[in-house]
Amino acid sequence: MGRPVVLILKNIAAEGPGTIAEYLDAQGMPYRVLEAGEGPPSLGGCTHLVVLGGPIGVYEAEDYPQVAKSVSAIREALDRDLKVLGVCLGAQAVAHALGANVYPGGSEEIGWLDIKPTPEGLADPVFSRLAEDGGPVPFKVFHWHGDTFDLPRGAVRLATSDMYPNQAFRYGTGAYALQFHIEVTTGMLGQWFIGDPKLSGIQEQARELDVEYSGRATRFYEAFFN
Repeated sequence: MGRPVVLILKNIAAEGPGTIAEYLDAQGMPYRVLEAGEGPPSLGGCTHLVVLGGPIGVYEAEDYPQVAKSVSAIREALDRDLKVLGVCLGAQAVAHALGANVYPGGSEEIGWLDIKPTPEGLADPVFSRLAEDGGPVPFKVFHWHGDTFDLPRGAVRLATSDMYPNQAFRYGTGAYALQFHIEVTTGMLGQWFIGDPKLSGIQEQARELDVEYSGRATRFYEAFFN
């Protein structure tokens, strides 16, 4: 594979690529950021597809055409054997594209909460870089979702949480789905939770975890994009 060329799809304007774009900028890797609802994205010349989140259900595709376009782009990317990363809604879209059910969970998972890597996650050459604690030690990631999905047939579960068993999976050798927000920044949280009484506590935790979390994300990006 030659030099990475990354296409990033946004499902809503407020959920941008955050630290993903910061990493690509720092590495000088070319990328494009497109609104999924603007039209069918072209994957020509791309090596990677990233699909971001949004407060939409995959099962609401009739009302939100950007979701159907994201799923279509994922299927094309998988057919082309591109590397794929789905984040939150993007992870649910990857699961849906692979034939798994996506549906409302029992309750919302919001805030800095633990996930636990599975043995397969610790052995995975990409996801293990995110965990990288020397064993199956839970670590905090940022969640904001109420939907979940079944593990697609043939996929490998990489992480779990107390509330939702499917927090991350890999399909094949290059498609990754993360139910949590690996890309989040303190600034993004300020926009997402503006006027919400939870904002102060969430941002305080974000500042406390910033060095650790950005380090985990960077290690993951190094392995995924290279």
